[in-house]
Amino acid sequence: MIKLDSEGLLKAWAFVGGNAPGRLLLSRLIGRFIPYTGSLGAVVETLERGYTKLRLEDRRAVRNHLGSIHAVALANLGEFATGSAVITAIPSDARAILKSLRADYLKKARGTLTAEARVEPIESSERREVPVRGEIKDAAGVVVATVDAVWVVGPNKAKDKA
Repeated sequence: MIKLDSEGLLKAWAFVGGNAPGRLLLSRLIGRFIPYTGSLGAVVETLERGYTKLRLEDRRAVRNHLGSIHAVALANLGEFATGSAVITAIPSDARAILKSLRADYLKKARGTLTAEARVEPIESSERREVPVRGEIKDAAGVVVATVDAVWVVGPNKAKDKA
């Protein structure tokens, strides 16, 4: 079974990440662990230590009444990107919990979108706040939204009890 810690995600990516069906499978597995994020339907395109790139196809389920991608879908995409970048950047004895999220909408979002986030590797599970920016771009490479997240990283208490 896949674990949603840094080691588990990176191992799963190494196993399936080289092809489109594998990327889709990993994305769906993540969605099983995090149902709300899974409802978005984003696909992990790249996953490295401290870096994530996601793809979101424009479809009716993520649109608003104005014919563009809904603001909350964009915020969810940004949270997914920043969170997966943080999770892959922390040691396996740590966990990350979202503290705050801010989204700035710069342009109507239409068409296929990509979201990227990067964070420097974190070597200890010592408690700290980690600010991360995610950028969401349209197919032309224009930034349509930015998402600034603060993740609290600290020791995984569940692993301490195991």
